[in-house]
Amino acid sequence: DKVEQFIKDFLVNDVKVEVASNPEFLAQGSAVHDTFHASRIIIGTESKWAEEMLMKIYEPFNIPIVSVSRRSAEMIKYACNNFLAMKISFMNDIANLCELVGADIQDVVKGMSYDERIGSKYLNAGIGFGGSCLPKDTKALEYLARQYGYELKTVKAAIDVNKEQKTLLFKKACRRLITFNGLKVAVLGLTFKPETDDIREAPSLYNVPLLLEQGADIYAYDPVGINNFMKRYPEGQHGSGRIIYVDNSEEALKDANVCFIFTEWKEIKAIEPAKYRKLMRTPLVYDGRNIYKVEDMNREGVEYYSVGRPGRPVKGFNGMY
Repeated sequence: DKVEQFIKDFLVNDVKVEVASNPEFLAQGSAVHDTFHASRIIIGTESKWAEEMLMKIYEPFNIPIVSVSRRSAEMIKYACNNFLAMKISFMNDIANLCELVGADIQDVVKGMSYDERIGSKYLNAGIGFGGSCLPKDTKALEYLARQYGYELKTVKAAIDVNKEQKTLLFKKACRRLITFNGLKVAVLGLTFKPETDDIREAPSLYNVPLLLEQGADIYAYDPVGINNFMKRYPEGQHGSGRIIYVDNSEEALKDANVCFIFTEWKEIKAIEPAKYRKLMRTPLVYDGRNIYKVEDMNREGVEYYSVGRPGRPVKGFNGMY
């Protein structure tokens, strides 16, 4: 409505201009595929002419079209992203409880996924959502509700859980280690998810400054996200800490005292458990994406902590500093 009024205010001639809402549902890293294989196309219009024009444009795609009002179209976009955010935060909350009661979140997910009412997507526990969509849209919808005097308690809870989850690994490591000062810390993954160079709201942005504040010597690796991360944290000294960017995971892991996995890139997932034991000075790994099986890492002598699953010290290994 505001866009339409803005256009009318600047028109010199009496020209009829139609404004439509056509929200996208593309995921970063698969935008082209998502465009041609969308589950639905949403068009929001206030006139039959605009509706028919958009219908004609999208007809060749052979994708279901949902035609609604402009305001409903905008709300569909917000509702979808906020629902996904709540689903992620709910699973992370359950994962944290699993650790306390001795359950395994991956067993729980497996059992839940067979329920058709729930489905199998967005059930994986981890260290929170990031990027340009979910964090922005949750805050925007929560703000919109407040403007109308309504409190979106579920959305607010999702935001709060996500904020806490971002630094979960750091807090776990602080309970295990006396200090990070002078330790070589390997950081694997800087982007908020694989297949993108986007670091917006990435867990790495929340944890790296905490590690630097404690004097950690960080060796960071990401297949494509380093250039963007360097704009925020240039290579070199930062207070009592330091960050060095390396060309591969082996350089990051070599002689490291502790490793943090923030992004589940394919090449990071391909690292064999034995390699952590072979390369690291003390094989202590905090995995925010549950890449490995706990028993596989422990069998190789790696002290391994993840999200929503049991973690335990390896016999004969003292990771305290």
